[in-house]
Amino acid sequence: MGAKEITIPEIITVRDLSELLGETPIKIIKTLMDSGVIANINQQIDFDTAAIIASEFGFEATLPYPEVEPEQQTELSAWQLLLANENPADLHDRPPVVTILGHVDHGKTSLLDAIRHTNVVGQESGGITQHIGAYQIKHGGRRITFLDTPGHEAFTAMRARGAYTTDIAVLVVAADDGVQPQTIEAINHARAAHVPIIVALNKVDRPNARPDMVKQQLSDQGLTPEEWEGDTMVIPVSAKQKSGLEDLLEAILLVADDMGVKANPGCPAIGTVLEGRLDKQRGPVVTALIQNGTLRDGDVVVAGKTWGKVRALEDENGQRHRTAPPATPMLVLGLHDVPSAGDRLEVVKSEHVARAMADKRQQEVRASESGQVPRIISLDDISARIREGQIKELSVVLKTDVQGSIEPIINSLQRLNNQEVKVNVIHAAAGNINESDINLALASEAIVIGFRVTPDSAARHVADNAGLQIQLYDIIYEIVSDVEKAMKGMLAPVYAEQVIGEASVRATFDISRIGRVAGCYITNGSVRRNAQVRVLRNGAVIHTGPIDSLKRFEKDVREVKQNFECGIKLVDFDAVESGDVLQFFVMERVAVV
Repeated sequence: MGAKEITIPEIITVRDLSELLGETPIKIIKTLMDSGVIANINQQIDFDTAAIIASEFGFEATLPYPEVEPEQQTELSAWQLLLANENPADLHDRPPVVTILGHVDHGKTSLLDAIRHTNVVGQESGGITQHIGAYQIKHGGRRITFLDTPGHEAFTAMRARGAYTTDIAVLVVAADDGVQPQTIEAINHARAAHVPIIVALNKVDRPNARPDMVKQQLSDQGLTPEEWEGDTMVIPVSAKQKSGLEDLLEAILLVADDMGVKANPGCPAIGTVLEGRLDKQRGPVVTALIQNGTLRDGDVVVAGKTWGKVRALEDENGQRHRTAPPATPMLVLGLHDVPSAGDRLEVVKSEHVARAMADKRQQEVRASESGQVPRIISLDDISARIREGQIKELSVVLKTDVQGSIEPIINSLQRLNNQEVKVNVIHAAAGNINESDINLALASEAIVIGFRVTPDSAARHVADNAGLQIQLYDIIYEIVSDVEKAMKGMLAPVYAEQVIGEASVRATFDISRIGRVAGCYITNGSVRRNAQVRVLRNGAVIHTGPIDSLKRFEKDVREVKQNFECGIKLVDFDAVESGDVLQFFVMERVAVV
């Protein structure tokens, strides 16, 4: 029987692994012991160990997200690229922009709340921040700008945007919980943005805090603390007791001074849209971070496909300002439409130029859309194709409370796509669910998802009569979870063998209490520790089974590639001989034809 594909995070507890594999924790612990690892039910194990255990139960483990290549860390940050063409004489010191990253419930917003002396957490559903916020504080006579990015992995796109528009990433890690999947994801985003990371070790006041364990986990991710002769500042803090905050702010300013964060306040402003919404009284309202130059009241700006003349600038406290200097978050009023989160905001010379730029961008979008092969010819056609089995598609009508919620939800749903089933968001907009949304869903056999919105009476009436259930949510990761379950119910997995490499056995070594180890040379492809292996002697298969261990120079490794040597121990097979050929293969899921 072929190996089944399973997604395992970089770090997982024995309990969670047992649930993923559908086995009892006792079996998992026994298998770990057989592999030389002593663990209890709440013990955290890394991906490599979990992958080995999963392979013992017929699973092939994969990571949920790509790893960041170390070579990327030598490149320029987004801020440095923005200033690449500036005259050094025009550059002046500016406030550092700090992004708060970390795992859900590790206290990101509570920490920022303690710094700002406000109460943000109580306003959020489930205690989880749902939208990017931008705030500026003063410390020691200097300003620091904070971007509060959402904590859950469903906000990957928004968190990545926050990292790319920042100078320093503060990684919040709970001392009683340690490094989690979202923690690693945050590290990867910060590294991809080429920004330094400061670790805020939160909840150190708790009796079950284990700071040394967390520091070891951070070291495993390449963030070695300074006290361990590394280069990562790890600051113990407690958002609850408001301790360590001064040290954290001092660390931020120290890193900022070392980087020399600068900008040119004398040039036309360039910034990034963090959030956009439609206010009934004031019209389109945009939260923007000014990255270079100075935005002034009365400036003409273009943001994405819209434009306008700045008629008011407000900070997070509602106070009006005439100007917004570099590294300043500001509420901008005066645009004609709501731009999308992530759009570039820039000052132009005149309204004529702004209108022409916006019109050109709208035309380019329409031309691009019309030039593409439409995914749906008609609603009737797509329904017929689903019934005939030509494609499998889960269509969605999505309505959200604000524009900024649309992109992270769509991105999260599209990450669930595979060769067999696709999520097709046929309509997405901000606002309550109306009758038109229900009719569209009925015609296209779609489900209706509402995020922090409700259906109006007409929509509810049509849905009830048609037997259509409207899915309402307050937390984004619950949307992703439910859609993923729906997609899995539609899957019909088929697995096929995929040969990934071959090796020649050049020598064998009999080791007491271990057995026979084959000294191999990889002649083609690669060998992975979770692969199956066929032993060929004189062209005939004499054994097929899993790999027990894979080593290079006494070190356990996950993979060895072509033209390299390695030591391989096979499970329950000690008859391998010099001259044998080892053929490695995995079982990969293929689409149903």
